Amino acid sequence: MKSVQTYQIIANESLTPNVFKMVLKGDTSWVTNPGQFINITVDCGYLKRPISICDYDESSLTIIYKAVGLGTEWMANQAVGTMLEVLVGLGNGFTPEETSHALLVGGGVGVPPLYRLCKDLIAKGVDVDVILGFNTKDECFYEEEFKQLGATVTVCTVDGSLGVKGFVSEAIMNDLKEYPYYSCGPLPMLKAVFNASNAKGQLSFEERMGCGFGACMGCSCKTLTGYKRICVEGPVMKSEEILWTKD
Repeated sequence: MKSVQTYQIIANESLTPNVFKMVLKGDTSWVTNPGQFINITVDCGYLKRPISICDYDESSLTIIYKAVGLGTEWMANQAVGTMLEVLVGLGNGFTPEETSHALLVGGGVGVPPLYRLCKDLIAKGVDVDVILGFNTKDECFYEEEFKQLGATVTVCTVDGSLGVKGFVSEAIMNDLKEYPYYSCGPLPMLKAVFNASNAKGQLSFEERMGCGFGACMGCSCKTLTGYKRICVEGPVMKSEEILWTKD
């Protein structure tokens, strides 16, 4: 159920020069699946800022965001103790499948929503392989956190400064091609992951949103059954229902 709630910032710290981790104290009873998101009201613009949930417990939400514009830069400058107005109850998240192995693939700020999913899968006894993609080693975050959960982690960087040189899709080899997969990142990455795998997957789409609850139709995606809204029917959709555009 969508609602506007007030949350208190209890942590706001940098993970890289422009990626930040914020912990918000407040109600989390509405969270039903990893991969859902919230919409944060900022003082420097009309539109709220949609941010995926990285993790949560009974009294707090953890989000990870990149400061790339006025809204997220404003968030990065907010002090502990600040109260934020937040629209919650948004989006359909990942639905973990019954499987013995799973592959998680994240790129940049597409990494955070996979963290809670990884935690839930491992708690169910699933062996999880995680591929994390960044442009350079300076942008890398949460590699150790995934390892601490018990996942097997491969880091890819475009410039080769850390881990495997290249894109995440190039690291999907051998048995990994056969594992059910879950992926979040920019559209070209999601398409490349789809093409690299032989299995079915769930894709979390990154998209600029106007309202965040389906009224404006500004974040639609073409599927086999027509256009679907990333903010309502998504952000997570099944790989086999997407109609990919030609390159």
